[in-house]
Amino acid sequence: MSPPSADRDDPHPQGVDRPLDPQPGHSSRGRLERVLRRGEFAVTAELNPPDSANPQDVYERAAFFEGWVDGINAVDASGANCHMSSVGICALLTRMGYAPIMQIACRDKNRIAIQGDVLGAAAMGVSNIMCLTGDGVQCGDQPGARPVFDFDCMSLLETVRTMRDESKFLSGRKLTSPPEVFLGAAINPFVPPHDFRPLRLKKKIQAGAQFVQSQYCYDVPLFRSYMERVRDMGLDKQVFILCGVGPLASARTARWMRSNVPGVHIPDAVIDRLEGAENQKEEGRKLCVDIINEVKEIEGVSGIHMMAYRQEELVAEIVAESGILKGRKPWRREPARDEAVVAERMDEMAQAESAASTPETPHEIVSEATD
Repeated sequence: MSPPSADRDDPHPQGVDRPLDPQPGHSSRGRLERVLRRGEFAVTAELNPPDSANPQDVYERAAFFEGWVDGINAVDASGANCHMSSVGICALLTRMGYAPIMQIACRDKNRIAIQGDVLGAAAMGVSNIMCLTGDGVQCGDQPGARPVFDFDCMSLLETVRTMRDESKFLSGRKLTSPPEVFLGAAINPFVPPHDFRPLRLKKKIQAGAQFVQSQYCYDVPLFRSYMERVRDMGLDKQVFILCGVGPLASARTARWMRSNVPGVHIPDAVIDRLEGAENQKEEGRKLCVDIINEVKEIEGVSGIHMMAYRQEELVAEIVAESGILKGRKPWRREPARDEAVVAERMDEMAQAESAASTPETPHEIVSEATD
């Protein structure tokens, strides 16, 4: 892991949708890798994909994260339920200048399709790829689907690393331009056998993982024990570890997640705390802040990964209250000057008193605003 550098993540002068200038020792040109390699505490968040073909549904959800996160996970049919594809979400996010983390689940595609998606994503400006095995089809709402699992997360990591570092497909055929991507994987310190979990992380690092995001953390002592073992093995010096956190809406939600979401561990004490609260949703938010304040002090933790399912509006409030950014301001999309001028002129036209005058065309308005 290279030492923090003094570079700043200024936007590309030719547009927010363009990659940043390359940096020595970096695998990508993305903002997330820059933040982590500078030694700053990173924040990523999960964008819940819409059941829709309307791009505005993606932009409205992403807007909650503007100015508060360093990367947005584009989920790939999590839980084996179909939604807008992660490739499609990434295409929309990169167009607006966001920093997406494209998840790839091995469940639904073979190696040919996956390698093609990696190239296509990199061409769109995706700088971060999260390699997942994926939940089985029996977990979702279409259990009759045929699973693929041509890869698992390990072989997927190795494949993308080969494409990036050796500039070739698995077949050995050469790439003219390799994908410049920062590779991630998932970890779950909360399921048994607990002693095996650091060993599993080591294998993912050897396969190519450069950062990892954990499953929800509601048991801080268990996570602290995991990190002790990780440090003993020296793995915290080889990978950036982001702890998964998220607010719980109620004790009922917590019970449902514990019973129905694979890999989620929620202790009874957490449920008791929510049940004893007058406002359970508010208590769930406070619980999330408390957990963040604990895990941010654990040696070897490089950031958090926010998973606020159907509570995206709480992300900014939680991040602000926890103080994890320490005054740092992650990227925020700034409207172009032309957009503001055009909007002002359109408003003036709408309020014009003379209905007899011939209004200017949108083309004329834009031309005047940009002269």
